[in-house]
Amino acid sequence: MSRIGKLPVEIPAGVQVELNGSEVKVKGPNGTMKRTFSPRLGLVIEDGKLVVSRSSEEQTVRALHGTTRSLIHNMVVGVSDGFKKVLEIDGVGYRAEMDGNNLVVHVGYSHPVVVVPESGISFEVDTKTRQITIKGFDKEQVGQVAVNIRKIRPPEPYKGKGIHYLGEKIRRKAGKSAKAAA
Repeated sequence: MSRIGKLPVEIPAGVQVELNGSEVKVKGPNGTMKRTFSPRLGLVIEDGKLVVSRSSEEQTVRALHGTTRSLIHNMVVGVSDGFKKVLEIDGVGYRAEMDGNNLVVHVGYSHPVVVVPESGISFEVDTKTRQITIKGFDKEQVGQVAVNIRKIRPPEPYKGKGIHYLGEKIRRKAGKSAKAAA
């Protein structure tokens, strides 16, 4: 049996979970999320916990068991606490700033790049540390927005300039002079 799938999902105070067949609707202080799962899995709420069970031992059902539980857990955590990703900007003259709700990134192009937040997403910029914080209640959406912002100027391997995740290790290459000396 799946180690992740057999764990019950704790439902914290202030979060409401509604089951309608294979559809799960989670409502909390940060927002509302709704998702439909496979009807081959059983979803039951017992003692303030949501339990995911499987109907058979087929490979496809076993594969969906842990995934479904993780997705439901992410929905519950998202509407109660929320998720965030932190990006860092490295490079001379590279910076980010807020223009209302929009994020404006200056990373060496002839023009500033404006990123408009999707619904459910908010940005925060710390100008001293040159960090961008992306916050939201949908884990997938927060991660996708972070990837899209990182794609504006990914870190290059020679000087390490660009946008990268906080704590991400950039693989550096030796330049021409280092190769010629060897």
